[in-house]
Amino acid sequence: MKQTVFNRATEDVGNIAEFGHVNVRVPSQQCAIIFYIMGLGLTRDPYLRTGIDNAWINVGTSQFHLPVGPAQVLRGVIGLVMPDLDALMARLTSIQPLLQDTWFRFSRSGMLVEVTCPWGNRIRVHAPDAKRFGSMRLGMPYVEINTAPGAVPGIARFYRKMLGALANYGVDETGAFARIHMGLHECLIFRETVHALPPYDGHHLQITVADFSGVHRRLLERGLITEESSESQYRFQDITDLDSGTVLATIEHEVRSMRHPLFARALVNRPLDHAGER
Repeated sequence: MKQTVFNRATEDVGNIAEFGHVNVRVPSQQCAIIFYIMGLGLTRDPYLRTGIDNAWINVGTSQFHLPVGPAQVLRGVIGLVMPDLDALMARLTSIQPLLQDTWFRFSRSGMLVEVTCPWGNRIRVHAPDAKRFGSMRLGMPYVEINTAPGAVPGIARFYRKMLGALANYGVDETGAFARIHMGLHECLIFRETVHALPPYDGHHLQITVADFSGVHRRLLERGLITEESSESQYRFQDITDLDSGTVLATIEHEVRSMRHPLFARALVNRPLDHAGER
């Protein structure tokens, strides 16, 4: 009998054990609730940040964090997976009168819905696709960050060497990219663009790493730590060329340990199919 040969590398996870959240400030929590809850149909976390100065919005096992303040816009696009795009389109249509005179807009092409939030953040909502997103039916499978031409090989090397991540780079139909794998089904993508990048405005993302002290030591040796938050958390924001020190990309990373009290916390999500809407 012929023995099956498995590609064991497909089951590797890497040192980044979890992708937690994307944090962007919003000027109006009311508009944020209209967009993220009424429009996208996501679920406000019922346990934490339930006041009027911040909202944590659950998306499968990940979150949006939306503290009130001057608007922040991610330099790229956030990918979501939702089980029913027809229901999504109905919800987005229903909130149009409430978000007039904002950046809010949306369009559908087949199994993809392109959405812009009231302050300009771009979101791509995909239908479930086992080949691309595994078993995910609701979640945030990727965050895509725009970066300058020629940067992606160095970015992939930075994440491999400094964070112990599974990272690769290549070229597809839309250009050069680096892909950094996080958790079981999520990734951070850096996409090269010839367009000028707006100034970085302080938005951030949160990850959890297994080798917490090793990543900290390597970042500290290069002077890249920007905040010593707590025993189980620190931050950095510059991704650099490991030979020259040149900054290749900037986005703040909130780095947590697997002993952080919020690691792998079960998140409440309501159903987003037609049955759940009735």
